[in-house]
Amino acid sequence: MTMRSDRRLRFWAAWLFLMLGLSACVQKAPPELLQAVETVDRQLVEAQGAEFAPEEYAKFVEHWVAVKGRILSEQDVIRWPWETNQLVADLHKVQEQGERVASAAAQRREAERRSAESRLVSLEERLRLFTTSIDEMGSRVVLGQRPIETELLVKQARAFLEQGSFSRSVHAAQKASELMDEQIDRLSKELGYYADERRVGAWRQMVRRTVEWSRMHQRTAIVVSKADRRLTLYRNGRQIVSYPVELGFNGILEKRYQGDGATPEGQYRVIRKRDHGQTKFYRALLLDYPNRGDRRRFQRARVAGAIPASAMIGGQIEIHGGNDRTLSQTLGCIMLDNHQIDALFEAIDEGTPVTIVGAVNVANSVSVALTGLEQSERG
Repeated sequence: MTMRSDRRLRFWAAWLFLMLGLSACVQKAPPELLQAVETVDRQLVEAQGAEFAPEEYAKFVEHWVAVKGRILSEQDVIRWPWETNQLVADLHKVQEQGERVASAAAQRREAERRSAESRLVSLEERLRLFTTSIDEMGSRVVLGQRPIETELLVKQARAFLEQGSFSRSVHAAQKASELMDEQIDRLSKELGYYADERRVGAWRQMVRRTVEWSRMHQRTAIVVSKADRRLTLYRNGRQIVSYPVELGFNGILEKRYQGDGATPEGQYRVIRKRDHGQTKFYRALLLDYPNRGDRRRFQRARVAGAIPASAMIGGQIEIHGGNDRTLSQTLGCIMLDNHQIDALFEAIDEGTPVTIVGAVNVANSVSVALTGLEQSERG
């Protein structure tokens, strides 16, 4: 072999070695594959993978961190073209693992969203029934701020749901449901007597006696049903007219003491007709509350500790006119519109009997509403 041939051989050997070395240097993880795995990682964070697929997500993070560590440590490692690049294979595995975790998290997230949504829709429907019922019964004030707190909790549950915080939505909904249950229990204790056969029977008998008195004496008489919020005028034992009325802010309850806002139940008489300028209302019919029966009940309640020791029995219960609803809601009176009190004022005399009862039928508005609320509580 000549010297020239030897130099040529060494040249080609060096060139081949250089090419092989250069080709070995580029055997790294493809950037597009790294980007794909990083995209899956971001998607898992957005999909709350740690919350909805915690075990699978933890394994994905463990594998991904390990592979990223190898990428950093093997940046200067040279591989020959015929060598298998295990790093690329592992990146593909991490990508596939992340996609599976993302799919599982999405399915579980959707299932939890549907469950929270279904529960909240039922609660919102129950709240509508609850709100309608307590307004119809006139018992909102009995519950204080509780109805408002319940409504706020339900709105909060809806806001959490729309934000994707399903567990917080369920928690707020549960608190609202429990608060509603407490209020229904309280209403049942306070107003359950509206469904009591004996109590309603006694009220019905009071009404019959009043109507019979009107028939026998050929006079006018008034009957007020608190549950129906109706005032009915009788003459000679026959119904002449019936008007809707407003009660005190706690009008549906039994009156116990001054300032409780309740409208009394019992048999009374009009002791004075107060015309324009004689009352702070438009016109008024003053009743003889408290009568003997009211005083006995008041004393029994005081002895039993059922009312504050400093409470007074009160008085000045009227059937009056006036369109100021706010003013009427501060008292325990019975309010008519002005044109109705005008007609009633002219139709009756002082001494006219006025019988005020809770209801005349067991299936009255209060008992029916309570039954519906109790059924919703059990449901």
